[in-house]
Amino acid sequence: MKEEVVIVLDFGGQYNQLVARRVRECNVYCEIYSYRTDIEKIKAMNPKGIILTGGPNSCYEPDSPTYTDELFKLGIPVLGLCYGAQLMSHVLGGKVERADVREYGKTEVFIDKKDSKIFQGVSAQTTCWMSHFDYISKVAPGFEISAHTADCPVAAAENEAEKLYAIQFHPEVLHTAEGTKMINNFVKNVCGCKGDWKMDAFVENTIKEIREKVGDGKVLLALSGGVDSSVAAGLLSRAIGKQLTCVFVDHGLLRKDEGDEVEGVFGPNGQFDLNFIRVNAQERYYKKLAGVTEPEAKRKIIGEEFIRIFEEEAKKIGAVDFLAQGTIYPDVVESGLGGESAVIKSHHNVGGLPDFVDFKEIIEPLRDLFKDEVRKAGLELGIPEKLVFRQPFPGPGLGIRIIGEVNAEKVRIVQDADYIYRDEVDKAVAAYKAEHGTAPSWMPNQYFAALTNMRSVGVMGDERTYDYAVALRAVNTVDFMTAEAAEIPFAVLQSVMSRIINEVRGVNRVFYDLTSKPPGTIEFE
Repeated sequence: MKEEVVIVLDFGGQYNQLVARRVRECNVYCEIYSYRTDIEKIKAMNPKGIILTGGPNSCYEPDSPTYTDELFKLGIPVLGLCYGAQLMSHVLGGKVERADVREYGKTEVFIDKKDSKIFQGVSAQTTCWMSHFDYISKVAPGFEISAHTADCPVAAAENEAEKLYAIQFHPEVLHTAEGTKMINNFVKNVCGCKGDWKMDAFVENTIKEIREKVGDGKVLLALSGGVDSSVAAGLLSRAIGKQLTCVFVDHGLLRKDEGDEVEGVFGPNGQFDLNFIRVNAQERYYKKLAGVTEPEAKRKIIGEEFIRIFEEEAKKIGAVDFLAQGTIYPDVVESGLGGESAVIKSHHNVGGLPDFVDFKEIIEPLRDLFKDEVRKAGLELGIPEKLVFRQPFPGPGLGIRIIGEVNAEKVRIVQDADYIYRDEVDKAVAAYKAEHGTAPSWMPNQYFAALTNMRSVGVMGDERTYDYAVALRAVNTVDFMTAEAAEIPFAVLQSVMSRIINEVRGVNRVFYDLTSKPPGTIEFE
């Protein structure tokens, strides 16, 4: 546990990771725990503050998630958000009931308590994100109303003496205009956090911890070439050099030419001091995936086949002292290990440890970090920006960017289409930067092509075709927890479409995906 920490108790809210992320933006370390976490464990953590998340339930229902009132009597500042605000009020003697008018979306909030520590520096009228059908109809004893909306008399309430704060809206989402300021006010003004958790200190301390833990032992890491495993490899290489062996399994589902690029960076002629093993297993994967269409089944096959291959390589290497993984914090939370929210997707590097590798202990140097924090760590390590800012790429690779069955022909199509798409966007961004000296506002954080399982009639030359449709995805996002479709200029999309239709055999239509997250996901499967 870090010296200065704020903990988030998760009541099943969809924004639990965003809450922790916003706290970390204040340079205060934060972790997520289930609302079932025992009060004695919370006391032992000695957190500087506690934040209660939203959730889908009604706090007055008998089976709804709850917590003992002892939580609010520890002398530790508590901030309740949405369901967390209602629960705080309910447990401490207020009243919560079904609202006559449900509030959802951007809502104007009026600040009533100008000297509130939470609302210091916040506009008297500010736009916030509401999402609730219950409301606090009566505040708990000792609380005063600090904000309201046209339809919600208690948009915020507080008991300043006890350092208890209830906010009905969601300050953690970007739709709340001054939400980050409110969270910063809580962790700094109320909790008294110094805010000295920085990435350079993390890198230095982690390298030191790895050296102390590993000693003269051997470490084995599965290297995918993605940002997470690459930064993990960089940390380990900096700490222990050739005591580290990286196994790169090329499953044939990487982006175009990426297997060779990974070897160029991490292989014998690369910049890292480590042992590198590449396994070319493309045909093996295609055989296993033949006829499989269900997304989670594809994920499991890809993950299980990786285990089999990794097992074979591990046996050749022999016993090692440590197994390293590129697990990051969203992996932990989304796999159901860090809170109460539903499992969003399976992760091959979280959960049970593989029993086929002869090792003593596991090392996960990035386990405490979000994705953008991982990138900062990579820059601190001196890893080239091109690699550090490589777009996120899922472990199952193109297997989940191909809707339906995966085969070599479909992989070729999506690789070529994706290459053209990224090439055209990159050229457009570079041209804009050259002219204006800055990146365009539409520049996406992630963009890729996916192959749908839709085939349709087209006309190319004098012939009718019956080919596939490619979907283009591009999103703008800060933390990949929420995302909006990027507004790529139509001329750029036209260029992409024209090149794909003309250069990629087997494609006669190109779509652009406008879906945000939520309700969609960034990836297709």
